[in-house]
Amino acid sequence: MRSRSHGLNAVTEQTGLLFGADYNPEQWPEETWPEDIRLMQQAGINLVTLGVFSWARLQPTEGTWNFGWLDRILALLEEGNIKVCLATPTASPPPWLGHRYPSTLPTDATGTTLWYGARNQFSPSSAVYRSAARQVTAALAERYGKHPAVVMWHVGNELGQISYDDEAAGAFRTWLLRRYGSLGNLNTAWGTTFWSQGYSTWEEILPPRTAPYLHNPTQVLDFKRFTSESLLKLFTEERDIIRQHSPDVPVTTNLMGFFRGADYFSFAGETDLIGNNWYTDPAQPQTWELGALTHDLCRGLAKGQPWLLMESAASAVNWRPHNSAKEPGALLVDSLSALARGSDGICFFQFRQSAFGAERFHSAVVPLAGEDTRVFREVAELGCRLQDLRLLAGAPAPSRIAVLFDWDSWWAAESPDCPTDRLGVLDQLQAYYRPLLRRGLYVEVVHPSAALDRFDLVLVPSLFLLKDEDAAALTSWVSQGGTAVVGPFSGLADSNGHLREGRFPSVLADLLGVSGEEWRPLADNVVLDFMELGPASRSVGTGQLPDALEASVWSEDLRLHGPGAAAVATFTSGPLARKPAVVRNVHGSGTAWYVGCDVPAAALGYIVGAALTEAGITSPVVGELPHDVELATRAGFYFLLNHSPEPRTVTLTEQSVDLLTGEAHGLHVSLDPYGALVLKHSFDHIENGN
Repeated sequence: MRSRSHGLNAVTEQTGLLFGADYNPEQWPEETWPEDIRLMQQAGINLVTLGVFSWARLQPTEGTWNFGWLDRILALLEEGNIKVCLATPTASPPPWLGHRYPSTLPTDATGTTLWYGARNQFSPSSAVYRSAARQVTAALAERYGKHPAVVMWHVGNELGQISYDDEAAGAFRTWLLRRYGSLGNLNTAWGTTFWSQGYSTWEEILPPRTAPYLHNPTQVLDFKRFTSESLLKLFTEERDIIRQHSPDVPVTTNLMGFFRGADYFSFAGETDLIGNNWYTDPAQPQTWELGALTHDLCRGLAKGQPWLLMESAASAVNWRPHNSAKEPGALLVDSLSALARGSDGICFFQFRQSAFGAERFHSAVVPLAGEDTRVFREVAELGCRLQDLRLLAGAPAPSRIAVLFDWDSWWAAESPDCPTDRLGVLDQLQAYYRPLLRRGLYVEVVHPSAALDRFDLVLVPSLFLLKDEDAAALTSWVSQGGTAVVGPFSGLADSNGHLREGRFPSVLADLLGVSGEEWRPLADNVVLDFMELGPASRSVGTGQLPDALEASVWSEDLRLHGPGAAAVATFTSGPLARKPAVVRNVHGSGTAWYVGCDVPAAALGYIVGAALTEAGITSPVVGELPHDVELATRAGFYFLLNHSPEPRTVTLTEQSVDLLTGEAHGLHVSLDPYGALVLKHSFDHIENGN
């Protein structure tokens, strides 16, 4: 019997690695369906997501149902040995719902109604919408809950809707009452003595609709929390209905990586497996770096266990202003990056390219030009490669390095009243992540409340909002031997977004051995002077730490305290001359670094490299990887991926054998343009006998 408790493993035990696509057979005559299945089999596809946008087809009018077409396609897929991830169609209500029940439609912050004619045209707080969504979900689950082809359920699509309508306002007030218990507590939490914002009745409270000037930042933060919880409630309502009829089949939804609109740590606790969408931008050569970080976020959401790439693009998308196609070979490299970082499958949007509608220019497994195309051949080649790699199915991919990240803190840190808009949270995460990429190391992106016992190094690039208990846990972990690196503008605010009194960051001051009194965004660059920590302290990879390192955006007025603290870098000019810019502190049995400015990449690489040494983490790479080469490890295999149209050479610390070809490699490994190798140490046994 299939067990939902095993999540993704319950599926891959039947199929091996998953390989699939969103399939929209309702867009094509039924005569094409057998041909579709033949092409799926030819490409090695073993999973399709079905029904994501089919509500109007399933329920053409209120009270009428049309399941015949879905019965027939499920029968054909079962006969063709293609498994199904069956979706609830609730992301795109049919026009009759918005027409008959305008209260289901969302409004933007100005009060403008957002009408049907596209998709996502619903308010998460609408009782009528939620009732209709439950009804269509129940109809699907009752009819197909035990269907042998259905191995997974997919709720909605990219849950991210937001609405400021009156029904949402009422739901927001109810949420606030549960959170605070009284108006007095709310007024205190929101700091409503500022600008005469004190509320005397609950009815006065609104979502942060368009206003003359800056909103109350805690009101905005709470509305983001409320919206995220409302979206999660949509998921759990449908999930619970599905479980009544399909208790042994895992239920998930497709996340969107670092999406600002919902807190995915809360979603992770409610889904049976982590599913995510990622679309590389071919026009941005380094977009793979954000992709790698996004995959490592999924690894963290899954607590080191496998997850699933539910959507990616075979080539171009349709929704960027200027959509570039993928170069030959890029599809393989992009896909293996996700697999190396813990995904148990690769899925595309979509199987057959649409000839009409808003996504008619979005690439697909089968282009309008048919199977005799480069894209289809590359997809089929990937399908063959996944068969060679099927031994990875179910293999966990834990890391010794954690990156702490929190949606609450992200929302609060980028409030428009903050000292600068040039210290973006995601930019900070990527900056601290790149030195690890250059060394072929990977991370788990985890919540600040996560247990840190299994990690040796923790990076905290940006945590403006940090709870006392999470700061205490990090401090205790370092004192017991851990190594941490904390970025600027961290540990400043409590859970309400209120700045803490005293010298910042008060909750981390003992850990970091430093405290500050003023934030100083920079008008001009300031040169930094880095100190020698040892004979090889200035070595960064194969090069040397330059002398003229500058901060360009951010600085903080800091001073040391405690016997273990030492300035690693100081400012050389201006009002902060000779004051610490980067600090290393010995705390108990561990060490903590604080970076009080935006240091350039070379300096950040130096700091992270020193922290890695202290944490006892070594790299499989001699020197540094080229900036367009990725190395990731899973189950003892090194995935070496060239994201460039030029050949590259990498020097590794050990000899290896390619799992895919059986070819032996010395320490110096050559990569073709968009080349990919899956390497095992030459003295290790390769299970498939290659």
